[in-house]
Parts: sequence; structure tokens; C-alpha cells
Amino acid sequence: MTEPDWRPAESHLAQDPVMAALIHAFGPCALRPEPRRTPFEALVRAIAHQQLSGAAAATILRRFLALFPAGRFPLPAEVLALAPEALRAAGFSNGKVLALRDLAEKTLSGIVPTPAAIGRLGDEALIERLVAVRGVGRWTAEMLLMFTLGRPDILAADDFGLRSGYRYAYRVAQLPRAAELRAHGEGWRPYRSVACWYLWRAHEHRGIPGAGHASSR
Repeated sequence: MTEPDWRPAESHLAQDPVMAALIHAFGPCALRPEPRRTPFEALVRAIAHQQLSGAAAATILRRFLALFPAGRFPLPAEVLALAPEALRAAGFSNGKVLALRDLAEKTLSGIVPTPAAIGRLGDEALIERLVAVRGVGRWTAEMLLMFTLGRPDILAADDFGLRSGYRYAYRVAQLPRAAELRAHGEGWRPYRSVACWYLWRAHEHRGIPGAGHASSR
């Protein structure tokens, strides 16, 4: 797959002086989607990671894959054919077992679209389909659109890291409400996913290195 060229996004975002400082500090956007994963696979992985550390989720996924030939990622019908007890033995909670089975059923019924059908759906239409799955909320759907599908204009306004990054970068006293972040983010369209990537860097670094931007706590 060709690496995404985010230079037009960076040029657009740099019209915002704070975004320009973020781009200068952190360099080119390194957001690299993984479109080889189907929505089904991406959501199985997301469900596994819910409320768990990365290491614990990785262990569960390794046990899960071991249930299938050659450890390959299963098809939805293969997940449904497994006894719930096998999924629980891999480490999935009862709630996650129900979520996995619902995901498999909704993938087979077409509610969760195939990779071929995804291109015909806009962002909001796709999110509406995905959140119909048990255990999949809007944030999970937004992460799939951004990190699996490479949709360029996703703003996960409820994400704590984004709100924290905004606070540090824009030097505001308190975490912004999601509505405030969405309002400000209108100026970042149609590249809000790239803006998210830079705000996450500001959260990680507690500001903009070398730019004098810090939280006013």
C-alpha cells in the first residue's frame, strides 16, 4: 500500500498558528492506517482491548487465534461456530463473548459492511452501522475509521487524550468540552484526523516542545 501523503493536510492545518507550531515540533504526520484489516478483524481486536492493558489483550488475542487453523484470523461464521466456552477459555469475559457473537452475526447480515461496500458509505453512515454492534461505541467506531480505513476527517471529540492535548497546545485552563473541541475543529476540516494525531502528540509531551506552549494549570 502507498503511504498516505499528509502534506496537503499539514499545509491546511498550518493556517492555525498553534497547529503550525505542533507541525514544526513533531514533524510530518505519521498516521499510518492498516486497511488490510477488515472491519470485522479491527472490531474483534478493539473488543479484546476494552478495559484491558495492551499486554493482557495481546495474550487473549493470541489464545483466540490459536483456536483456528494456522492461527489465522477467523471468518465471522467460524467465530459463531465456536462454543461460547471456548471464547471464555481464551480469556474473553461473558460480555465480550456476547459482543463478539453479535459482531459476527451483524457482519454476516451486512450491517457491518464488507470492505467492498465501505467506500460507498460516508463517515457518519458508517459510524451508525458500527455502533449497532453490541459493545461498540462511537469512540471505537471513530478509531476504526481513522486507524484502519484512513478516513482523513474524523474528530474523536470525546477522547480524553485529544481534549488534554488541546488544553496543553492552546493553553486553556481546563479540559475543553467535546462540543467546544468540535466547534474549534470546524476550521481543521477536511483533515481533522491529522489534527487529532498532532493533539495526541501534545498530550504525550504535555505541550509543544520548544514553543513555550504549556498548560496554565
